[in-house]
Amino acid sequence: MMSFLSSRNRFRENNAHEARGLGKDKRDSMIIAPSVLTADLAALGNACQEAVSAGLDWLHLDVMDGNFVPNLTFGPPVIKQLRKHLGEGPVFDAHLMIENAETMYQDYIDAGCNHLSVHVEAVTHLHRLLHAIRDAGAGAGIVLNPATPVDIALEVLPDVDLILIMSVNPGFGGQSFIPTVEAKIRKLRKAIDQQVAAGGRDVQLQIDGGVKTHNIAMLREWGVTNAVVGSGLFNDRGSVAENLTTLHEALNV
Repeated sequence: MMSFLSSRNRFRENNAHEARGLGKDKRDSMIIAPSVLTADLAALGNACQEAVSAGLDWLHLDVMDGNFVPNLTFGPPVIKQLRKHLGEGPVFDAHLMIENAETMYQDYIDAGCNHLSVHVEAVTHLHRLLHAIRDAGAGAGIVLNPATPVDIALEVLPDVDLILIMSVNPGFGGQSFIPTVEAKIRKLRKAIDQQVAAGGRDVQLQIDGGVKTHNIAMLREWGVTNAVVGSGLFNDRGSVAENLTTLHEALNV
């Protein structure tokens, strides 16, 4: 467990460094976090290694419990094996689509997760859980479904390292991007910038759902600093490195 402590603390250091590195205009840069659920699950370790070798040091882990969302994916045992396979280098960014995050968070940290994002819709005592996650050495984030009002995020803004805005409903594939999340993202971007200007913590603003080459630059302009990309990276059209180059080209237009 102690071997992962330095890795979890590195999330905090990297998060602060990346925020500083974004400079006065955070929209000049963007973290791309590959959603490994869209990779070849029969060779998940190799697919994750391909992403890391392509230069992607964040891995987005979609954890689904079959209750909060209808699908079931993987949990701490698989994550622990991925950490063993990949070493301490990559940031494991776990999106917990589960009903029992308040009792299970430590299992995910012990398995090697650097950061946990929990759904506000599934947590009873949100402040307490966020502080417990941070006290355990991991980064703490919240997730808002498309129809969830933004105000709940503003209530805990000083307590989080990351806010994930879902631009599709979680747990379902083949959905279209929901463009009305723009107002929510812009409001959060303004609030985060105001918090930083007042000497408070910078916060990663992440989006998940339907991120592709045609809209990633637009999302950066809205204020997104961290984009979860699934089939845009893991597909039959090219390698992860080739698809990443295409995404970078779209951002540089």
